[in-house]
Amino acid sequence: MNSEQHELYEYARKRIKQKKLLYYHFVLLFLGSILLFVSNRFLNIYPQTNWWIWAVTFWVFLFVLHFIKVFITDSFMNKNWERTQIDKLIIRQEKKIEQLKADIEAEKIKP
Repeated sequence: MNSEQHELYEYARKRIKQKKLLYYHFVLLFLGSILLFVSNRFLNIYPQTNWWIWAVTFWVFLFVLHFIKVFITDSFMNKNWERTQIDKLIIRQEKKIEQLKADIEAEKIKP
């Protein structure tokens, strides 16, 4: 396996691991929400308030952040995106260096 294939394999393995953890997070959210509801309603843990709704809402917010990271942010800001950005910066730096060299040469000729 050459280095490019190995890099693709590692990227695929990382993405699968991220998705797998997201699915575990969803199952845990679902079961935890049921547990919080049951503990509030049937086990009479502070039954006069609906505290479980706030806990589940906060948990859903964390899940949405996790979802955004896995499916939105990491899907377009991957290794290829990094490589493209680095190449753009290198080209920009090389142009600046060439411009500075040209300016120095022009200054040498002027006096």
